[in-house]
Amino acid sequence: MDFQLSAEQAELQKWARDLAKEKFSEKAYTWVKRGEVPWENARILSEHGLMGMTISEEDGGQGMTLLEAIIVMEEIAKVCPNTADMFQAGNFGAIRQLAAYGSKKLKQRVLPSLLAGEKLISVAMSEPNAGSATTDLRTKARIEGDKVIINGSKIFNTHGPHNSYYVVWVRFGEGVRTSGAVLVERDAPGFTVGKTETHMSGEEHCALYFENCEVPIENVLIPEDGFRRLFTMFNIERMGNTARSLALAQAAFDMAVQHAKEREQFGRPLAEFQGIQWKVAEMKMKLEAGRLLLYRAATNADKGAPSPLETSIAKAYINTSAFEVAHEALQIFGGYGYSTEYPLEYIFKRIRGWMIAGGTPEMLKNKIAEEVFGMKFSQRRK
Repeated sequence: MDFQLSAEQAELQKWARDLAKEKFSEKAYTWVKRGEVPWENARILSEHGLMGMTISEEDGGQGMTLLEAIIVMEEIAKVCPNTADMFQAGNFGAIRQLAAYGSKKLKQRVLPSLLAGEKLISVAMSEPNAGSATTDLRTKARIEGDKVIINGSKIFNTHGPHNSYYVVWVRFGEGVRTSGAVLVERDAPGFTVGKTETHMSGEEHCALYFENCEVPIENVLIPEDGFRRLFTMFNIERMGNTARSLALAQAAFDMAVQHAKEREQFGRPLAEFQGIQWKVAEMKMKLEAGRLLLYRAATNADKGAPSPLETSIAKAYINTSAFEVAHEALQIFGGYGYSTEYPLEYIFKRIRGWMIAGGTPEMLKNKIAEEVFGMKFSQRRK
């Protein structure tokens, strides 16, 4: 068991760190304020082979490991969270479901523009009455000849207003075993995008509506009985979420440490006060523990399917501890940390959102308990 990065991984980490500082630092933390999507940075990621790192070379990607992508994600997110969002879309999310389950013809038509950083794709999963309870999906699909007809609605779609493609989770029948997924393109007949809404972190999302929406049958990724396969890929998306949460917490920590060295009170640097020292020590322990959990989950996922237990432990722990680290970093900064002129308040709000998106710590703890006891626990009324 080796807890050190290999020489190649360490070199990749340094290269990604230098690239992020050179290309993304100047406009970091300005994209949300301007209401813009960092398309130019997505193209830079593509030019440097960072879109599709985890996708096979046959499909136009780099064929690298999940851990290598996470290493790069951390370095990008620490510099520019919004560029990290683009990296997430090109490596961890719906693009992985498309690459894993799409036909060769579909992938040849859709993947090139995604890997070039020209278009975006996201998972359309959550519904008004089925957020975390994805087994209660109500969006229905039926096959009629060479078409798939979809009816229903979705909410909370990452980059929703800006996406060109959506991997829509549907039911082809009545039971959960009929669950599957269909790729819906922005201009599909019967598909409309609702008004743009904004989270407290500035992220934009929107509702999606399907009213006898028609897509070609070749857009079906998984026809039915696909819930387990969908969540196998969704666990990879969760690791991308977790990596960004950890990276932003690390950025907040680094800022707080530097501030404590420079800021003086009563003629002494803050770093000399024991209260600050204990805060920083606890923050450091949480970051190191979280990174070990994430790297374990990613390394083992590269040897096969992601472990639901290891993924759940990593995400639940990091989402919670990252928020605690960001909270303490803001406290060390005092009023400056609360100001919108500094990045800490954005980091604080952004990390808080990841305690909801992709599976809350509460539901992940339910999953962990099921694995521990070897039993299924229904949360439904009996």
